Amino acid sequence: MLYWLMKRVVIGPILHLFFRPRVEGLEHVPATGGALLASNHLAVSDSFFLPLVVPRRMTFPAKLEYFTAPGLKGRFTKWFLTGIGQIPIDRSGGNAAQAALDTVIRLLREGHLVGIYPEGTRSPDGRLYKGKTGVARIALEAKVPVLPVIMIGTDKANPIGSTVWKPYPIRIKIGPPLDFSRYEGLQGDRFVERSITDEIMYALMELSDQEYVDMYAAKAKEQQAVALPEQARDRDRVREAS
Repeated sequence: MLYWLMKRVVIGPILHLFFRPRVEGLEHVPATGGALLASNHLAVSDSFFLPLVVPRRMTFPAKLEYFTAPGLKGRFTKWFLTGIGQIPIDRSGGNAAQAALDTVIRLLREGHLVGIYPEGTRSPDGRLYKGKTGVARIALEAKVPVLPVIMIGTDKANPIGSTVWKPYPIRIKIGPPLDFSRYEGLQGDRFVERSITDEIMYALMELSDQEYVDMYAAKAKEQQAVALPEQARDRDRVREAS
């Protein structure tokens, strides 16, 4: 009840008014049964706009820290995220990561729509990064189709580090379902899982105009974090020499 109240009365009308989201390929979303919607990831707002345009209820895994913040603000955040269909996922280690995968697989087997970001984190620069093989493992274990999804404009409406969203037209493209039943029984084979993941990322690249980078987004963020202090030092040296 809270999910539909948020979508149709509280959040939905505001998002439609200021961001005018348009969706292509909605006919690919199955009317019943489980399906995994694998999306590029540009902004926190991705998890708001995709459920907004999909007629069925969607669930997104979200990191546990969002649900455990202290105080009144923390309790409100937990209530809000639960209301929009997000579930807490502990990504702190190996056992926790497996538990997260098991939760998503269970939801899919029960016939739910689940959204996932194969890149594992937001793109630091708007490019499309290498996918992690968890998406393949989930698809094989749950035996569900994978729908590639592209979000366009969410990084303009909700830039990294922003606290206030800016009105900007949002586009969402949903591609035809990808069927990996030919690999049934091969979950755990790292070469098969890598092949499936790369096929999903290629489908995302085909749907979008994003440049593809054969590197994990988390690694790119680490490199940027190292580069920024070095760039600052270079600027200081230039100023000292001038």
